Amino acid sequence: MYPLHIQSEIGQLTSVLVHRPGREIERVTPEAMKQLLFDDIPYLPAMQKEHDAFVQVLRNEGAHVFYVEDLLKDVFAAPEMRRQFLDEVLKESHLTAESTADSLREYLLAKSAPEFVESMIAGVRKEELPPQKRKHLHEMMERHYPFYLDPMPNAYFTRDAAAVIGRGLSINPMSQTARKRESMFSDYVFTYHPKFDSADVPRFMTRDYTFPIEGGDQLVLSDTVLAVGVSERTSAHAVEELARRMFAEGETIEKIIAVEIPKKRSSMHLDTVFTMVSHDQFTTHAEVVDKDGTMPIFLLERGDPIRIQRRDSLRTALMETLNLPEVQLIPCGGEDRIASAREQWNDGSNTLATAPGRVITYERNYVSNELLRENGITVLEVPSSELVRGRGGPRCMSMPLSRET
Repeated sequence: MYPLHIQSEIGQLTSVLVHRPGREIERVTPEAMKQLLFDDIPYLPAMQKEHDAFVQVLRNEGAHVFYVEDLLKDVFAAPEMRRQFLDEVLKESHLTAESTADSLREYLLAKSAPEFVESMIAGVRKEELPPQKRKHLHEMMERHYPFYLDPMPNAYFTRDAAAVIGRGLSINPMSQTARKRESMFSDYVFTYHPKFDSADVPRFMTRDYTFPIEGGDQLVLSDTVLAVGVSERTSAHAVEELARRMFAEGETIEKIIAVEIPKKRSSMHLDTVFTMVSHDQFTTHAEVVDKDGTMPIFLLERGDPIRIQRRDSLRTALMETLNLPEVQLIPCGGEDRIASAREQWNDGSNTLATAPGRVITYERNYVSNELLRENGITVLEVPSSELVRGRGGPRCMSMPLSRET
């Protein structure tokens, strides 16, 4: 059994879950971009080379890399697991027409486990089924909508669907329809794969919760402090519920810093405007977090009922909760408004720490990268011309499973 253990954002990374972009990327069309949450159409071969380079850096840093697609192939080696999963997907996708559901079951259950996993991520086009299986008008109108099951091009952002917090799991109810199936995959991996027998692992959040929360908004700052963004993708209701469940489970987290950020695409998650790079150093985006860290903060503390207090500065909230005499906020793009806006759009603040003071970044954000180096941070750059088109950076593309304390 592989242990789940995350007590900080910066401890030496020892294991991580990723997904290599696949055929689902080639199913993003101009007409479907908005629905599938893309701003442009990536070039898959280049995207895969960039992702491979990212994974190689993770391995060079000593991390054991798991691919979610490989774990799913193991889970779905048993035909009954494929059948169970498919029934849940069809129900959640509202594919209730009997002939449609039956045709899809017959088509998908005839596949091997690797083929089944690829189809569940890449989606199923109507034309993949034999013509005689398409009996209804909506099934024949391929120009109207070409898919029975939508592709999942955002699946390479493994950060959002689930998060390890301490020794427990948050299986996240996703905000966007295009991404809801991703947390179903996470649920099956951590429930059924023998590497992650989670019978004794607490579940701080489950994907059936009413209000959304996503992993890009969940940052484990220490063994006692969690930061959570209240954002475009995470509801304040979910943050309070997460706090209630974590405190009830007896987890070591004592305080949660709820950070309210603008609800817009350029700052969709907290980790697009704020990440931890060392014990007392953090990246920020100046349009959201100014040099003094002034912004709406709410501190949730263990108690019955939970104590909630207002704070007006991220800087002082970090100093207070992490017992630090001072913290350094390193702005994306520095003081230059143009560089800051450009590099923030290209995930300049979205760093992934592999150890204290060692971070993976996109090479394109050269102003921010140089500023990190000037402040003593070792920067490990990866290519990103295609990866960045999904609006996510190195932290988004990784779900850490364990770090050294």
